[in-house]
Amino acid sequence: MPRDLHDLPKLRDSIPHLYVEHKVIEQEGKSIVAVDLQGRIPIPVASLTVLMLGPGCSITHAAIKALADNGCMAIWCGEGIGRFYAMGLGETRSSERLIHQARLWAETDLHMEVVRRMYTRRFTEKIPDHLTLQQIRGMEGIRVREAYREASKETGVEWNGRNYNKNNWNDSDPINRALSSANACLYGICHAAIVSLGYSPGLGFVHSGKQLSLVYDIADLYKAEMIVPLAFQTVAQYPDDIERTLRKACLEAFHKKNLLKRIPMDLAWIFDINNETVDENMENAGMLWDDENEDIPGGVNHGSS
Repeated sequence: MPRDLHDLPKLRDSIPHLYVEHKVIEQEGKSIVAVDLQGRIPIPVASLTVLMLGPGCSITHAAIKALADNGCMAIWCGEGIGRFYAMGLGETRSSERLIHQARLWAETDLHMEVVRRMYTRRFTEKIPDHLTLQQIRGMEGIRVREAYREASKETGVEWNGRNYNKNNWNDSDPINRALSSANACLYGICHAAIVSLGYSPGLGFVHSGKQLSLVYDIADLYKAEMIVPLAFQTVAQYPDDIERTLRKACLEAFHKKNLLKRIPMDLAWIFDINNETVDENMENAGMLWDDENEDIPGGVNHGSS
């Protein structure tokens, strides 16, 4: 029997994510288990937001169904969550948030309101109403530059600017590789949250033209606070084991700072939407678009009696 969607744990109350590699994922009862030579490891899918499947994983059809039944998203990724390849569905069934996001994106005045709220979330002080978007971007550039400068001063790690070659990983210096690795972890969490909540990752407001534009928008809310300090500290303390140590530090920081609780609240504020109202409407049959009236109820026969 299908589960009541209201019984599923909300994103903010879930375990953020679990990364596995070189495992066989099978169904066990109403949940799943990861199997390797060392034994069987139960995976609590009912309270898990996203299961990240790395290299060497194979998963059964029954296990995928168990993930879907429990609203747990599956993501196929590269080693150490360094790449994002594909994903399955999360627990969202309503399109209300997506429609609201599309309306905000399509109407210029509303789009600008969202952009200003996104920038407001990044600053500790209020942004003056008279500033243009170009002036706000200038303020943001100064804020980011200061975050790098302060982290470099505190850790002693030399900083010569953000510079990396996406086609040649080893061309970058250690701090730029560290920042890229940490950003990849942050993008994965933001992507999972955005899709789980029913928004489109491709409809960005500050960023545009990419399938992950909204992911970059939301990730930018947290980079200066979480990613920049962690990257510089890791390079300073663990110069010979940067990427593995940094991934672990990111996961700990995301948990400590309640990132998966903050993302839904920040998105709701930025998009001026009531999350609880959407959650309450998830089980409705849906609406039918009408060219003369407001949307009309679905799930009923509209033929004449």
